Amino acid sequence: MKKFTATPIILALLSLLFACGKEEQESSLVPETFTLENVVNGNNSSNASTFTDVDPQLSIELSFSDDIDSSTTRYITLKDTSGNYTGLKCNVSGKKVVVTSDSVLSSYSTYKLYLGSGLKSTNQVSFSSQTLTLKTALDSTDKFDRITDEELLDLVQSQTFKYFWDNGHPTSGMALERASSPNTVTTGGTGFAIMTIIVAIERDFISRTEGLERILKIVNFLNLNCTRYHGAFSHWINGTTGETIPFSTYDDGGDLVETAFLFQGLLTARAYFDQEDSEEVALRNLVTTLWEEVEWTWFQKNGESALYWHWSPNYGWQINQQISGWSEALIVYVLAASSPTYPISKDVYDNGWAGSGSIKNGSQYYGYTLPLGESYGGPLFFTHYSFLGLDPTGLSDEYANYFTQNQNHALINYSYCVANPSGFTGYSTDCWGLSASDGDAGYSAFSPTNDQGVIAPTAALSSMPYTPEKSLDALRFFYYKLGDKIWKDYGFVDAFNLSEQWFDSDFLAIDQGPIVVMIENYRTGLIWNLFMNIEEIQNGYTKLGFQVSK
Repeated sequence: MKKFTATPIILALLSLLFACGKEEQESSLVPETFTLENVVNGNNSSNASTFTDVDPQLSIELSFSDDIDSSTTRYITLKDTSGNYTGLKCNVSGKKVVVTSDSVLSSYSTYKLYLGSGLKSTNQVSFSSQTLTLKTALDSTDKFDRITDEELLDLVQSQTFKYFWDNGHPTSGMALERASSPNTVTTGGTGFAIMTIIVAIERDFISRTEGLERILKIVNFLNLNCTRYHGAFSHWINGTTGETIPFSTYDDGGDLVETAFLFQGLLTARAYFDQEDSEEVALRNLVTTLWEEVEWTWFQKNGESALYWHWSPNYGWQINQQISGWSEALIVYVLAASSPTYPISKDVYDNGWAGSGSIKNGSQYYGYTLPLGESYGGPLFFTHYSFLGLDPTGLSDEYANYFTQNQNHALINYSYCVANPSGFTGYSTDCWGLSASDGDAGYSAFSPTNDQGVIAPTAALSSMPYTPEKSLDALRFFYYKLGDKIWKDYGFVDAFNLSEQWFDSDFLAIDQGPIVVMIENYRTGLIWNLFMNIEEIQNGYTKLGFQVSK
């Protein structure tokens, strides 16, 4: 790090900071210099009281106008935001006091350095008390012992999977929306959860019997308890009763996008549990029944050549949100075209989803051409949610090559974070990834055009099939360097903002699920292979004009 060195002007300004307002010989000690070693972005104004990016291996040099009584340096103290003292050593040499901490300070934390009035010179002149705020930078020491990358991937998948295993609703088995919502279960997040269960079986985190039992519990609840709207499920569901929990005022009915995420998981489970055991047969039959009852064409809103996101029995098409333009929802059109009972035609895809070609972008950002979508690509979950099952490798149609689309989107997001045009703390080649997540000011879809300094671990980690080395660098950084802040019982917390020294305490199903599944797709292609080999899905993407070449 850059070392902050006091210039004559700075020395004069810092003298003002510690001056007592009277002549030196009449009152108290005046420090002539105050140097924080290894400070970046230090505030050096005449009333400076806050210093940022302070090296956690703290070393401060104070130089006073007179020799210091070493017995009074006990009045120099340091506290964290909880009021806990940090041990200090004070080395006195005449007018200078070098203050160091007994231990390395915590990364990205705030401390108060108190210089008390009990601090005196050798001729017993007292110092006028002052308080300085120190905001630390990264402590670059490893927070956990180093293990191989394969072991680290195993650990991240297993611990993140625990979110779904421990937080399956006791009645329904469905995934909680977030760890802090004990009765609100999420339809799309449950589809993600089902895919993580399959990964967990293959990785020996749980047995096949345990996984089958949990998924059967979910499917039976969906079939017997949940309110459906022309076969579609609502966004949120009461995990005990199966009743709809409104997502918003008019969103109290069917949510076609969440339903698609759910069936992405259910159909993958139907493909995986292929044995003639009576319970596996029962699971396959139940999934098929639910699948065939989804009236995809109903959501064309009175026969329009497009699919609509919401329908409510109370408000009808009030929300009026067409599923169109590049987003997380490609899977909706693929499933709708794949339906054996209510299939859409190709013109619904072309006119609705692709907007007759208006979906195309073609511009370059940071040297990468983005085939589809909004400027800079938008939040990274666009490259994850539909592609937990859909394998973009070699997948193309008249609008894009979908691996190129997703890879370049991820590279643009990475490059934006490295460039860091807004100057947020911590953004780097190892710390990147903007997506929809919690934030210190609330949940938002963060992206290069909506950047508030919030990094979501799911963004980089779930992009591992597209940017393996860059995602692995981020994984190592999140775990080894920030692990004391963001690694918890269910893997990495949802998000953090280093500029604000904010670290989430919660976990979201829709962010945890892609971490497990996309890491597995990077490692073995497990979920991609299961989903892409489903006969109905092959018929669907062929109907839409997709080609697969590997």
